[in-house]
Amino acid sequence: MADETRSYRMRRRAESQQQTRKRITESAVELHGSLGPSRTTMSAVAAHAGVRRSTIYRHFPDEAALFDACTAHWSAANPPPDLDSWSVIESPDERLGVALSDLHAFYRQTEPMLENLFRDESTVPIVRERFAAFRGYFVAAREVLLAGRPLRGAARRRTEAALGHVIAFSTWKSLVREEGLDDADAAALFRAMVAAAG
Repeated sequence: MADETRSYRMRRRAESQQQTRKRITESAVELHGSLGPSRTTMSAVAAHAGVRRSTIYRHFPDEAALFDACTAHWSAANPPPDLDSWSVIESPDERLGVALSDLHAFYRQTEPMLENLFRDESTVPIVRERFAAFRGYFVAAREVLLAGRPLRGAARRRTEAALGHVIAFSTWKSLVREEGLDDADAAALFRAMVAAAG
């Protein structure tokens, strides 16, 4: 009986610790999305999660560990569009249309977080280090969208640059948020730009 009681207490303690860790992680995600990493302190995360600062350090030895947990949690809930699903589309123009539709939906869903991450990338080393993988995604995306286009020399370089430009968050934000185009009009303009580049 004593062993069962001890096992039950240990299980309850482990569940409580797991819930606390999750609450801290979710608080960091929320603050990164609303304020940005550069404006999110460990004290702010502790206050938001309803725990002491020392509790955070029991679960995460430093800010990098908390940032990684935050990134993993947010990324699992907000995966970028699947490049494999684009690559099976034979027509490069149709593939670009699907990609733009997918990316614009992703940008609308994740806009506050992406806005803060891009803003803080140049000033917060951990953001710059961890954001490299996200930038790598766009390099791979551009290659998928370039495939099947029979281009060489300057036309290929222009098209590669145009593709990189039209799939960028900053370009979407400029035309949709600042210039007021809807996603369909922005996508039509992007497709025309890529076509003109080739």
